[in-house]
Amino acid sequence: MTDHPIARTALIMALMFLMPAAAAAADASGIWQRPSGTSRIEISKCGSALCGTLVWLKAPRADTKNPDPAKRSRSLLGTRTVMGMTPAGEPGVWTGRVYNAEDGKTYKGRMVLEGPDRLSLKGCVLGGLICRGETWNRVR
Repeated sequence: MTDHPIARTALIMALMFLMPAAAAAADASGIWQRPSGTSRIEISKCGSALCGTLVWLKAPRADTKNPDPAKRSRSLLGTRTVMGMTPAGEPGVWTGRVYNAEDGKTYKGRMVLEGPDRLSLKGCVLGGLICRGETWNRVR
């Protein structure tokens, strides 16, 4: 740190302004919309992790691809699709599992907060060799 009082004060003020932005950028809580606009997922705390629940569907439907036959007639609304996301060791990055209602499978997942209103979510197989994902936009 510099010995010049004005430079030191300027540096401290700059850090004070950046710290809240960094803290806010690492908050993935909220409601997110898929790029297709067909669904919204609420990300919130679930124990010590983050989870996501399907809270809105443009065209409500049943969970017909679920591997459990007893769950295939249930509504997708209220289904947890993002599970057990825990910090991955770098700010704004979490790992856990994701459920894809399109094929009824659960994948190893990675969630990255790309900005205050952009959340990238990927599901992977084969130890992360093959991944598919999309970037969601914050609704609120």
